[in-house]
Amino acid sequence: MRIAVTGGTGFVGSHFIDSALADGHDINALTRRPQLARRGVVWIEGSLSDRDSLRQLVTNCDAVVHIAGILNGRDQASFEVGNVEGTLNVLSASTAAGIQRFVHVSSLAAREPGLSMYGASKAKAEELVGRSGLDWALVRPPAVYGPGDRETLDLFAMAKRGVVLLPPKGRLSVIHVDDLARLLLALASPAAPPKTIVEPDDGREGGWTHAEFAQALGAAAGRRAVRLSMPSPLLKLGAVLDQLIRRDGAKLTRDRAAYFCHPDWVVDPDRAVPADLWRPQIATPDGLAETYRWYRGQGWL
Repeated sequence: MRIAVTGGTGFVGSHFIDSALADGHDINALTRRPQLARRGVVWIEGSLSDRDSLRQLVTNCDAVVHIAGILNGRDQASFEVGNVEGTLNVLSASTAAGIQRFVHVSSLAAREPGLSMYGASKAKAEELVGRSGLDWALVRPPAVYGPGDRETLDLFAMAKRGVVLLPPKGRLSVIHVDDLARLLLALASPAAPPKTIVEPDDGREGGWTHAEFAQALGAAAGRRAVRLSMPSPLLKLGAVLDQLIRRDGAKLTRDRAAYFCHPDWVVDPDRAVPADLWRPQIATPDGLAETYRWYRGQGWL
């Protein structure tokens, strides 16, 4: 296939391109800035608001995988532009080009749109995809980790020091980025189930408690990590301080703090991916250890 990809220069998108190329597919990838030439990839310079570049992106493609979006926004308007209007523009270009298969990367946050501006914007984007008339698939990943990820880097840095600060007691599911990439590729196939919403994970039934995940992070770093549970008010104060110190580079925004304080970010087993389509291959302890080694090798830790 020739697959059009948004977000191809990001964490998940770059792993998806690697997976697609390894499987023999060709890629049209949207990028905001010039990229090094790569066999099998046609880079299209533009953005989600540039209709001409989106038209070029989807031309002669068999499927679209829409990964791009805004995770950390300054306000509701930035989330609307990045996650809602951007999705609408990609859908419009895909419809005009006669694309049938459309894979949209959403988030578990879309299940709780009242918790955060991010979740609300993802829920709106899902509605647009559902009404598009395309042969769509919606993927709601839980926490994604793996080599190259800067969002979870702080957790690994804390594990290295032996103390992991986590939100109030709760549970979460996780998935390695390479497993997610394989799933997106499987869903891009015309043989994949139409009009489906899936919530993939690492295969651990019931997910991880925060304490269990802190222990797993510590083991990956070769430490016996102590978990400290941060009360909601303290976590929200931490978000204010992070934004004051790191400004636009803050990882813990007030919006994300509200999201983190929710006690249940475990995938719904009723939305599991059919086993004949995809299964996770990377056990989380192994994936965390691999990721920690990658961070060390790159000098990030």
